[in-house]
Amino acid sequence: NTAQVFADVRTYWSPDAVKRVTGKTLTGPAANGFIHLINSGAAALDGTGLQTINGKPAMKPWWDITADEAAACLDATTWYTSRLGYFRGGGFSSGFRTRGGMPITMSRLNLIKGLGPALQIAEGVAVDLPPDVDFALEDRTDPTWPTTWFVPNLTGSGAFRDVYSVMYHWGANHGSFAYGHIGADLITLASMLRIPVCMHNVPEERIFRPATWNAFGTADREGADFRACSAYGPLY
Repeated sequence: NTAQVFADVRTYWSPDAVKRVTGKTLTGPAANGFIHLINSGAAALDGTGLQTINGKPAMKPWWDITADEAAACLDATTWYTSRLGYFRGGGFSSGFRTRGGMPITMSRLNLIKGLGPALQIAEGVAVDLPPDVDFALEDRTDPTWPTTWFVPNLTGSGAFRDVYSVMYHWGANHGSFAYGHIGADLITLASMLRIPVCMHNVPEERIFRPATWNAFGTADREGADFRACSAYGPLY
């Protein structure tokens, strides 16, 4: 019941690249690299992260957003005129930066010939960068667009071995992120709809799929998901 923020999965910034461009060595959550999520145009202002739950940045159902929070989201947004090279008809873009510390889940549904839909999920957190680093890196793409600096939760293996691997395995340069870590819910929903999940970083203990999935293999859970979805076929 909350807004989702559409964004380009635009750039992977390694520690070495950040150092080369800005002269700075980052510490904290962004120290091992991060992904620049930036939409070529406007995005939902909820993505500013200036709504709060228990004092922490959040995106809330619209009926829970207070007038002060709505005003804060607007105050944090600059309405830039659109770049005519991208948008010949003109218009405006909602320029903002997502407040760090907000847990988010990025997802993408790929439609693949011979396979059909396949879901990708990346849970992680939005991070803050020092202002001089923030402006220098954003200027490499377009400072008039809404920006989220995203660090996915890493597992040390596969598509989540490191931050670069997450971007490398992503289906294409777009995704949508929602508030909170909701990957387990998306995985369960996908199994109900017979959509295999080809990439995720949700801990095994949080995942629920129908018990019959076990008949398709327990050692390779991701492969079993594909086999089960193929055997049962689309629900709709």
